[in-house]
Amino acid sequence: MPYIPHTEEDRREMLATIGASTIDELFREIPADLRVQPGELNLPPALSEPELIAHLRDIALTSVNMADTHCFLGAGIYDRYIPASVGAVISRGEFLTAYTPYQPEVSQGYLQTIYEFQSMVAEIYGMDLANASMYDGATAMAEAAIMAYGIKGKGKVAVSDAVHPHYRQVLTTYAWSIGIDVATIASSDGRTSTYEGLDGASCLIVQYPNFFGTIEDLRAAREAATAAGALLIVVADPVACALLQPPGAFGADIVVGEGQPMGVAMGLGGPMVGLFACKQEFVRQIPGRIVGKTKEAHGERSGYVMTLRTREQDIRREKATSNICTNEALMALAATVYMTALGKNGLQQTAESSVRNTQYAIQRLTQAGAKLKFPDLKVFHEFVLELPKNATEVRDRLLKSKILAGLPLGSYYPGMENDLLVCCTELRTKDQIDHYAEELRKAL
Repeated sequence: MPYIPHTEEDRREMLATIGASTIDELFREIPADLRVQPGELNLPPALSEPELIAHLRDIALTSVNMADTHCFLGAGIYDRYIPASVGAVISRGEFLTAYTPYQPEVSQGYLQTIYEFQSMVAEIYGMDLANASMYDGATAMAEAAIMAYGIKGKGKVAVSDAVHPHYRQVLTTYAWSIGIDVATIASSDGRTSTYEGLDGASCLIVQYPNFFGTIEDLRAAREAATAAGALLIVVADPVACALLQPPGAFGADIVVGEGQPMGVAMGLGGPMVGLFACKQEFVRQIPGRIVGKTKEAHGERSGYVMTLRTREQDIRREKATSNICTNEALMALAATVYMTALGKNGLQQTAESSVRNTQYAIQRLTQAGAKLKFPDLKVFHEFVLELPKNATEVRDRLLKSKILAGLPLGSYYPGMENDLLVCCTELRTKDQIDHYAEELRKAL
């Protein structure tokens, strides 16, 4: 065991202390036929470090990667530009290795970044306050529904089926665990148009823009929620809110979202960072934690502290208001650096570039033989194409041309097997869109 520092004498002493004669005794509960015997693992010979790096590089080259593939896939994780300053800041030791800032006297830097993160998220969403971040957008939405249940006391939540399917799956799991019913509201023609089934619901959940890329009517959603005595929860794209009216302008009670598009790499689906904002009146029910700014007792200099953190989330789980006990501090820092680097104008320019690229892509791809699924609705940077053949087959064919064409919707929505969800961020160029259109024309 070359990677274990204990000597044979160390192991004998530890075994004697716990009353075991051999290490195998520690695993006696596992049936013998399920244990791997020495020599049974089919492992290749050991490699040196440079040989191992070369081997891993060869394996990586067999995978699809965004360095040599044009990405038109969105559906919750987006290929957006990350300024170099993001990596430079979050890789600093005081941020990269820091844990929860329990001791404010030694954590002022991290506490300040969290405070700035909260302030900017609240401003983007048009809300009174935001917390220090959640695990991701899906769990943020589920936590918002549980928060609404705690406020209203009604054992049902209503969610539009135009909300991301993965988010709704997480919501179902969370709701099941505490006995809440989930009612799904059907959308029609790419947008939530009727709000039947809200009776007895603690909240109404809609997405803005929704999973199909179209922009929901939040004013109508607010009116429906108010009429039913329910809270309005909006799952909002933060970059889109740099251009669209924020959910807070429509009276949303809780706004959640995924912060990955703001400075966090796509990775392999994570890590991500959930955004959570709400009205001031609900601050005592908010999950997670809030960092605040205060003044020292003997001066005017500001200090940063963890202002609100419901201890029941850690030590009295049966009375907890939330299932989250921490926050995505490093990813929240990446989003903070991103928002600071771009500023208000830069974020708006990013959103505008996405819109322009999207409109050009719609024009070129429909000329190539596809049909816009919802032509009468406004979109931000995603849209659904209706193809004359199976969307999965088309996606797979275009992948051979180094084009990640989008997300086939058939596995999520029966009857949409020929529909493809396409995304254009500010990174997509005219040449890339033209290339996509030409290859799509060949595939069709």
